[in-house]
Amino acid sequence: MTKTRSVLLIAAVLAAGGTAAWYFTWTDTSAAGKKGQTPPAVPVKLARAVIQDMPLRLEITGRTEAYETVTLKSRVDGQVLGVAFTEGQHVRQGDVLLRLDPADFQARLNQAEANQAKSQAQLAKARADVERYIALRAKGFVSEEKVSEMRTAAAATEATARADEAAIELARLQLSYATIKAPFAGVVGAKLVFPGAAVKVNETPLAVVNRVRPLYVGFAVPEKYLPLLKAGMGSGKKSMKAAISLPDGSAWEGDVRFLDNGVDVTTGTIQLKAIVSNEDEKLAPGQFVGVSLVLDTLKEAVVIPAEAVQQGAGGSFLFVAKEDSTVEVRKIRIASVQKQLAIVAEGLTGGETVVTEGHLRLTPGARIKSADAAEGKPAKPGTGGAPEKPGKPD
Repeated sequence: MTKTRSVLLIAAVLAAGGTAAWYFTWTDTSAAGKKGQTPPAVPVKLARAVIQDMPLRLEITGRTEAYETVTLKSRVDGQVLGVAFTEGQHVRQGDVLLRLDPADFQARLNQAEANQAKSQAQLAKARADVERYIALRAKGFVSEEKVSEMRTAAAATEATARADEAAIELARLQLSYATIKAPFAGVVGAKLVFPGAAVKVNETPLAVVNRVRPLYVGFAVPEKYLPLLKAGMGSGKKSMKAAISLPDGSAWEGDVRFLDNGVDVTTGTIQLKAIVSNEDEKLAPGQFVGVSLVLDTLKEAVVIPAEAVQQGAGGSFLFVAKEDSTVEVRKIRIASVQKQLAIVAEGLTGGETVVTEGHLRLTPGARIKSADAAEGKPAKPGTGGAPEKPGKPD
């Protein structure tokens, strides 16, 4: 019995040893097989950097402003007698907009005219007295002192007459202020007062008139572009042109006429204004518009599709495709991005190929393949089937 147990124990040990040897041999073989495998190529889309002249264009948002605007207020206290305009009406310079009750002002004018008539009569009598006393002095009936006294009285009466004349002019002006007229041609806004309302001098707003032909478009530009702005608007040069547009596709051309005399320290921008004819009056004051401003033309710039540019902790970078179908990470500096095209200032040369889609699966040195080629799509023109050459901007 003991002998049989020994034989069985030896057989079990040998079996376990064989199993262990097989397991370790299989594990080593599998690990070696996995270590020798090559990661699959990542499908990406590519484009080739091209060299071409590019305008340095700024695409910004602006807001329209009335060329002239005024909030009408009364120059005298009074009560509104009538409102002569319709809300939103186009008015010409001098058109009557409102009338105040003129009764008080007419009465003051009548009183001033009566006072002037009285002073004129007194002046005529004083002058006649002077003439008479001069004749009496020649005959020795009155002294020179009496003649001087009469002359003084006549001069005082004449001054009173001039004061009464000035009072008449003031009363006429106040009467004219009872009629409020449009100071310039434009569009009048909503009615702010109605008949019967009391108004106070230089306090109560009566109406708002805006001149909308032409129209200003105000916008702000980063201060780093200030040298280019000053160069474009320097003395002896024509004004810069700005393209003004609406989301519906409507567009106008404006002349940049105003460059502010200082930079806003809170935003780091400088204010500009362009003037637009607005003959069709499709633009209204306070409206947001798109502004496209060409500051300069970059000669022989390196241009790539904007989707190739990635952002990281160190700034802008992209993946550059190498001849061995791998990629490298390249830090770059972007001069401008406009109309889906990026202008590279540093870090890339013309003719190099960059990745435009498929960045998430890429690492430095990763193998790549063209997604278009993998899907059996025809080669893109001018690229040999891999990179796409971006077209020139409008």
